[in-house]
Amino acid sequence: MEDSEALGFEHMGLDPRLLQAVTDLGWSRPTLIQEKAIPLALEGKDLLARARTGSGKTAAYAIPMLQLLLHRKATGPVVEQAVRGLVLVPTKELARQAQSMIQQLATYCARDVRVANVSAAEDSVSQRAVLMEKPDVVVGTPSRILSHLQQDSLKLRDSLELLVVDEADLLFSFGFEEELKSLLCHLPRIYQAFLMSATFNEDVQALKELILHNPVTLKLQESQLPGPDQLQQFQVVCETEEDKFLLLYALLKLSLIRGKSLLFVNTLERSYRLRLFLEQFSIPTCVLNGELPLRSRCHIISQFNQGFYDCVIATDAEVLGAPVKGKRRGRGPKGDKASDPEAGVARGIDFHHVSAVLNFDLPPTPEAYIHRAGR
Repeated sequence: MEDSEALGFEHMGLDPRLLQAVTDLGWSRPTLIQEKAIPLALEGKDLLARARTGSGKTAAYAIPMLQLLLHRKATGPVVEQAVRGLVLVPTKELARQAQSMIQQLATYCARDVRVANVSAAEDSVSQRAVLMEKPDVVVGTPSRILSHLQQDSLKLRDSLELLVVDEADLLFSFGFEEELKSLLCHLPRIYQAFLMSATFNEDVQALKELILHNPVTLKLQESQLPGPDQLQQFQVVCETEEDKFLLLYALLKLSLIRGKSLLFVNTLERSYRLRLFLEQFSIPTCVLNGELPLRSRCHIISQFNQGFYDCVIATDAEVLGAPVKGKRRGRGPKGDKASDPEAGVARGIDFHHVSAVLNFDLPPTPEAYIHRAGR
């Protein structure tokens, strides 16, 4: 489709309140995934959509979900307040990000559409109180949603109309296969579903068979990474391990890299070793990984976004390492403490104003490189 023919938000028949929220967010035109997915979703189609990290997938399902809920409340018969939208995500951070985006889009209709995030296990009691109010949309990981369904604090069989599975290609590798299958037994027979994913692997195909009904598949013809106007890529070959540490020291100490940076390594031990090395030269950094408690991770991200740190050392091993299907990750061969199976760094983290992504260790797969750069 030519740019002159591109479908704008104002041409999608959206509620004026949603259009105002989109304007406030500074979105002058939809991304490719939003342009293709939103009209199909509004027609009632099930969707299987592949789009790269950072392409606007969250809004691509959040906008039609809010539009359909608002339209139902404005034109349909008066019905009892109930949970009609469910968003499943693999990590707590993604749940927070999805909730935040939906709430931003619902800024001007917050009284009509309420959103609840039930991904944090430590807030179970307060979550039950929130669920008693029957929010319109519930966001959470499969394990937390299933827990509430089993405790009868959440009921979906007679009310659910829209199901979203975000980052679908990660759900099975996070060990959510059994929870997801059990969860589906609590849903009605008929509902509209969206499956959003960065890749179409075997797990996504399995989810497609479980969840979708005669879906429209969107394989968008876009690069998996942003274009050269948004992303410049460089490779530096170091002959020895010592050279890598020396080069990194020079880049950071001499401010050859301007602005904030994300520094990726492949193991947890490596991240702390690198932090200790940089601290010897008064280069402040922070470490982010799945073993840290949720509040600590959120605090670190907040401090990074506020400028307390200019460099985050992260590992994506919990997300993009070899999947352990049907099992939660536990102690590794070296006795590492069990990391939080619902925590991920390579995807789902909302870092602000990052100017450089440094792969101190070579990513284990091409997909890992793509998702690192997508931050």
